[in-house]
Amino acid sequence: MQIDVVNAQNEKVGSLDLRDEVFGGRVKADLIWQSVVHQNAGERRGTHATKTRGLVSGSGRKPWRQKGTGRARVGETRNPLWRKGGTVFGPQPRDYAQSLPRKVGRGALRAALTQKLGAGAVTVVEALAVAEVKTKAAAAILRGLGAAVGKTLVIDVHPDDNFATSVRNITGVRVVRSAQVTARDVADAERVIATRAAVERLQEVLA
Repeated sequence: MQIDVVNAQNEKVGSLDLRDEVFGGRVKADLIWQSVVHQNAGERRGTHATKTRGLVSGSGRKPWRQKGTGRARVGETRNPLWRKGGTVFGPQPRDYAQSLPRKVGRGALRAALTQKLGAGAVTVVEALAVAEVKTKAAAAILRGLGAAVGKTLVIDVHPDDNFATSVRNITGVRVVRSAQVTARDVADAERVIATRAAVERLQEVLA
């Protein structure tokens, strides 16, 4: 399988051979789902907390004697059954991070890239760089490469600092290193623009 390589002006300057074991396999949606859930769970803060009967304010004194009053027995005003009492089995601070096998993560990334490639949403560019930090120039390059609307993911081995800074204010555009890209990044984007070096590096890692 081959894909055209274009320059920043969207002019074809060559082609790149894609390995079938990376971009020609079956799209395994279950692997993409597992990878997305894993990343979402790892980003949860988990700082939620409720007060138990030992944490709420109030006296620990017994409100009335155990027997003889005709009322239900109770040991303290912080009883969970009472108003302003403690919460039973409420959420407490915890870590939601999940473990994901490395093979599953790589398989999910392969599946996500294969899906975008089959949909014609992948553009391989020779290089992405601008002479100065200028959002207008960077936006013009992206529009020329087919990223006029929607979310766009830009993948490069070592992103150009000027280009990354220029697109920082463009809504929906993300620049990610090839070593840090995930299946969620690819699946969430409507357009994927990758440099030749990034595709070659991904093929080496995912093969």
